[in-house]
Amino acid sequence: MKQARGEPAGSMAEQAPTPEAALLRRGRSARLAWLCLGLLLVAIGFVGVFVPLLPTTDFLILALPCFARSSPRLELWLLRHPRFGPALLAWRERGAVPRHAKLASCLGMVIGFGLFCWAVQPGWIVTLMVAAVLVACGTWVLRRPS
Repeated sequence: MKQARGEPAGSMAEQAPTPEAALLRRGRSARLAWLCLGLLLVAIGFVGVFVPLLPTTDFLILALPCFARSSPRLELWLLRHPRFGPALLAWRERGAVPRHAKLASCLGMVIGFGLFCWAVQPGWIVTLMVAAVLVACGTWVLRRPS
């Protein structure tokens, strides 16, 4: 396209593209890869509904950006889901973690650390390193807004 007189250079190219236009510009294979990864994460999250120690919401949170890059319709479906949608929206908007999830996370880390020490019986240096990582993770989780 030719530039009209008096129009600043590059003004047409500097307009923000719509999400649909951005997806069309992205390669078909890249969109397909993001879609497959998102579907895989949703499938793992679905398994987590039935397996007690496998987190569901974590995998759905990871699926959101995959669907944002491949299928806005599936992203919207996740955000509007009656069971998981509110938690996903809270995470997206405020980085919030519900109190029951904080409790479950910290309890899981404590139990996992206890099982690790009992089953592996590591030396004190490894024990301290693992404990430091878990304390850092627990602190991060507890400092998230509720």
